[in-house]
Amino acid sequence: MNFIEKIKSCITRQELLDREKTVLVALSGGADSMALACVLLDLGYKIEVAHCNFCLRGEESDRDEAFVTDFCHQKKILLHLRRFSTHAFAHEHHVSIEMAARTLRYDFFEELLRERNLDCVAVAHHREDNTETVLLNLLRGTGIRGLCGIQYKNGNVVRPLLDVSRQEIEDYLAECHQDYVTDTTNLQDEVQRNKIRLNVMPRMREIYPNADESIHQGARRLSDACRIYEFGVEMLVRKVVRGNQILLEELKQTPAPETVLYEVLSKMQFNPAQISDIYKQLGGDPGRVYESATHRVLRDRDALVFEEKKMQEDRFEKVLPLEGLVSVTDDIRFLISRSTYHSGDPLPREKNMLCLDLEKVEFPLVVRTPKPGDRFMPFGMKGMKLVSDFLTDLKKNLFEKERQLLVCSGDKIAWVVGERPDERFRVTDMTRHILCIRKI
Repeated sequence: MNFIEKIKSCITRQELLDREKTVLVALSGGADSMALACVLLDLGYKIEVAHCNFCLRGEESDRDEAFVTDFCHQKKILLHLRRFSTHAFAHEHHVSIEMAARTLRYDFFEELLRERNLDCVAVAHHREDNTETVLLNLLRGTGIRGLCGIQYKNGNVVRPLLDVSRQEIEDYLAECHQDYVTDTTNLQDEVQRNKIRLNVMPRMREIYPNADESIHQGARRLSDACRIYEFGVEMLVRKVVRGNQILLEELKQTPAPETVLYEVLSKMQFNPAQISDIYKQLGGDPGRVYESATHRVLRDRDALVFEEKKMQEDRFEKVLPLEGLVSVTDDIRFLISRSTYHSGDPLPREKNMLCLDLEKVEFPLVVRTPKPGDRFMPFGMKGMKLVSDFLTDLKKNLFEKERQLLVCSGDKIAWVVGERPDERFRVTDMTRHILCIRKI
């Protein structure tokens, strides 16, 4: 099977492209992307080209841009060209140059797909790229998904060259008499991928000449196995996760508890070392908190409780109006009213309803979340108690404590909302007017 037939077979087998639709091709001017553009044209696909000038290699970057521009002009292909201030982007977002370039590149592709109403962008990863990716992921400890390597299709990104080698690409370009440019930074072993490409892979091929093909095929089989694995994991996750909790007893009953925990927590940006530590501490005392870039996890009594970090921003302080309906949070409102009270009048005894002796209230009332050292006198008691201890007695976990609402009158807590009013604001036979707050 020649080069063109291989690409055609891959496109058909993996259902990568629709012959009736235009394909956006990421074209750097290098051998791989030039082969991709040429073979798609040979196969009769209509293409548009996207070229990124990251302005990182001085004259080489400008040379590549000019080369791609000339190619598109000769072939009468619509070219979308974008120059980027990559160094500035990396500095602003505190990422590496490589990550900055990747982000800018794929954001540009997404923009073009929307504007041009295109289905996909074709990129030129080939078999050796896949080998390098599998080895890098193996060394990084990325788990089963990383060992599946580069996928033929990932969202709207397709890779028709994954089944062919770099040598096959160069042979095809020679047959076509098609020139290409060379990125000299690919010949420097300053980044991890280049170290694998230049130093590790040649030695592996000396030992096992078919190393690339073997790794490629192994990754393909593992990719199929991974789909079965993910199906099973999803069933187990449904058993152990309830709302924002990972139930520990159910987790322990799964065939591989640490793996199930990894699948849940890795989606919250916890790294393997953190997840291993969390798993080892499951038998320890409750109360420990773990943090990733986006989430917090609390080791509670019978569960791991998780929340997004943005929920911490919900801690606030808000002045309440004298009367009326007021939104306190996105899902909580207070209805505040006043009325005359006569001794013996029945008072509602609902957890979400507060009635205070109006004359004992200092305005304005404030609703807020707890502060360290907050104390109140629970209704029916004569002594003061820390709000934190009171909530602990109710078996509230740390996250629930942090989000607990308090209604405050001056420097006194009048109501632990939904739980208990303060004894000092009790309605008595001497009360003439009451203030009522209903949580809705």
